[in-house]
Amino acid sequence: MDSRRILILQGHPDASAPHLCHALAAAYAEGARSAGHEVHIVEIATLDFPLLRSQHEWEHTALPAGLQSAQDEIAWAQHLLIVFPLWLGDMPALLKGFLEQVARPGFAFKGDAAERGSNPFMFKGLKGRSARIIVTMGMPALVYRWYFRARGVGLLKRNILGFVGISPVRDSLIGMVDKLGETGVRKWQDRLRVLGARAV
Repeated sequence: MDSRRILILQGHPDASAPHLCHALAAAYAEGARSAGHEVHIVEIATLDFPLLRSQHEWEHTALPAGLQSAQDEIAWAQHLLIVFPLWLGDMPALLKGFLEQVARPGFAFKGDAAERGSNPFMFKGLKGRSARIIVTMGMPALVYRWYFRARGVGLLKRNILGFVGISPVRDSLIGMVDKLGETGVRKWQDRLRVLGARAV
């Protein structure tokens, strides 16, 4: 397999201590680097940025300076790994706010389409990239996937990543995290090392 440029977006909002999300991301990165892929990591919890409060802000204000390097990393990447814990059935608000900020017209959507009078949302700016989503949760993963239909993950895959051209998007749902124990964590780390080596 050819070497790929992989960006890990660590979406756990608590940077004060390592969590399971960090251990899982580290295992994926270890597997990827061992296979010759280049890996960069963005810790979203360490970034300083405001939440967007209007469509006008999103369309017409400048990207916060604290997010320019993160947006540059997304442009650099060929494959994204997005890791987060499930909070109230969805991604944490900090991760959602980050994605709203970086997915601006002119970056996530081609600006020249608007200048031609076309719908800019028809010109997806992040085509050519793939992604994997890793989500940890307290409930059984099968319950979230089949009973709750994994709605939060589905919205991220379809309405955010797919909307800007990222495809394919795969997911790994890790349930009952409080009962995994050391053996369960190691098993997931082993799986993610393999996925990282394959850059999928």
